[in-house]
Amino acid sequence: MKPQKRPLSGVLLLDKATGISSNSALQQARRLYRAGKAGHTGVLDPLATGLLPICFGEATKFAQYLLDADKAYLATLRLGQATDTGDAEGSPTDSCDTPVSPNDFQVACSQHLGEQQQLPPMYSALKHQGKPLYQYARQGISIPREPRSVRIHAIQILRFHYPEAQISVQCSKGTYIRTLAEDIAKSSHTLAHLTALRRTATAGFSIEQSHSLDQLTPLSEEQRDALLLPCDVLVQHLPAHTLPGAAIQALRFGQTPAAPAGLPEHTPLRIYSESGEFIGLASAQAGYLKAVRLMST
Repeated sequence: MKPQKRPLSGVLLLDKATGISSNSALQQARRLYRAGKAGHTGVLDPLATGLLPICFGEATKFAQYLLDADKAYLATLRLGQATDTGDAEGSPTDSCDTPVSPNDFQVACSQHLGEQQQLPPMYSALKHQGKPLYQYARQGISIPREPRSVRIHAIQILRFHYPEAQISVQCSKGTYIRTLAEDIAKSSHTLAHLTALRRTATAGFSIEQSHSLDQLTPLSEEQRDALLLPCDVLVQHLPAHTLPGAAIQALRFGQTPAAPAGLPEHTPLRIYSESGEFIGLASAQAGYLKAVRLMST
């Protein structure tokens, strides 16, 4: 007999283990919590570990606001060898015996700071005609891809002992650390692939706040529920505004009540009741408030 699902809402900061896909981790967490509805906020490769925020119930309505957030990673590079996937799961494709000095590696890292164009790898979850690119790559098919703008805020070298290097990276959404590793290696006149990758932060959340499936499994349901964060943590970066009950009721009925003076226009606002309950998001437009996404009552 299947466990009965429950109308659970909240955000779980999951520490994803290596060797499982983000979707598999999501489904395991969903079963553990008996959640009726769940979604994650940004995919981690099976090889990668670390911070994977999972949204249950009403929190899924606001998951998109976390997709646009900056992220931080801890990456371990093997220099001198390239693989077809850009990581340790792939097959070696080329090698280079020329050693790289710590200074050359430092210079190469500094050359990849700031705004830049990055070509998404074929071994990625990006879709082409409904199928992820990695499915084409496994068949030996290469699909033309458009470079995308990404921003690398910081690269710190934590360890360097050729042929291994470990770096921490702070970057914008959409950055492929595998591609960054290959680009840094190219600037160092060598090759590289990732042997480990760990997401350590996203949208103000840190890995220290997260919990692994192994840690969650032995807990009681009450203990697990106590680890969930409220839905509005996903939109903490947006301005907040408190509304009286009549205006909230109007928003819930699809109406557009008058917007209080001084509210920023055409930007989502966090709306709260006078008792502090999170109502959802609304936007001020031409003197009126329009619902963007509301919590269900």
